[in-house]
Amino acid sequence: MVDVLGGRRLVTYDGTWVEAEAALQNKVVALYFAAGRCAPSRDFTPLLCDFYAELVDQARPSAPFEVVFVSADGSAQEMLDFMRELHGAWLALPFHDPYRHELRTRYHIMAIPRLVIVKPSGEVITDKGRKQIREQGLACFQNWVEAADIFQNFSG
Repeated sequence: MVDVLGGRRLVTYDGTWVEAEAALQNKVVALYFAAGRCAPSRDFTPLLCDFYAELVDQARPSAPFEVVFVSADGSAQEMLDFMRELHGAWLALPFHDPYRHELRTRYHIMAIPRLVIVKPSGEVITDKGRKQIREQGLACFQNWVEAADIFQNFSG
């Protein structure tokens, strides 16, 4: 993700700032394009929370996986409210970072929610992450790790 989010700071739902390179190094990254006012986003987000929790919070060792929320909300407050209400312990590109719009263009986001799974280089593994999670559950993650070509010790 150095190619995509290098030099950027990301934020957690509780307001903690993290450096993107450190947080995303050697991980499969899911760019989650969504908004709190969007019913399909509100429907899918709890499923993504469970998926993330099983891979990262509950697995030992934790899976090499991170979600970065790219908000399509109408305001910073809407984004924060959505994050606090429904999101997992994942990261977000700050609302006022204009790079949110560049990412939507780069990954051809025409509708939300959209979960784009990318390699550390930013190259797309799949733009159908949402569908794959719904249909395959945790099984899809192993395919993403293999496609990402990152060293891993995870056998989900």
